[in-house]
Amino acid sequence: MSLPDSPSIPMDAAEALIRFVVSAQLMLDPLTPEAMRLQVEPRLLETLPTLQALGVFELLAIRHPALQALVQDELSTRRQLLLQEVAA
Repeated sequence: MSLPDSPSIPMDAAEALIRFVVSAQLMLDPLTPEAMRLQVEPRLLETLPTLQALGVFELLAIRHPALQALVQDELSTRRQLLLQEVAA
């Protein structure tokens, strides 16, 4: 399924980008309660494979150090798991 105004962008890609941005904003907002941050983090992390496949992280840099570290750590962990699966 595609967005009506952009037939080349799958809906799940657009949703992933929106979910990532909204989740990141919530996680970085000092007024966000810790309980909500704990709920939002997994939602943010589940968008990473889609965003990586789209090449988002080759085009855009995450400037917030903690968020950048979280994303890099998760992508690195996923890469290692994939390499282990391929090697097995």
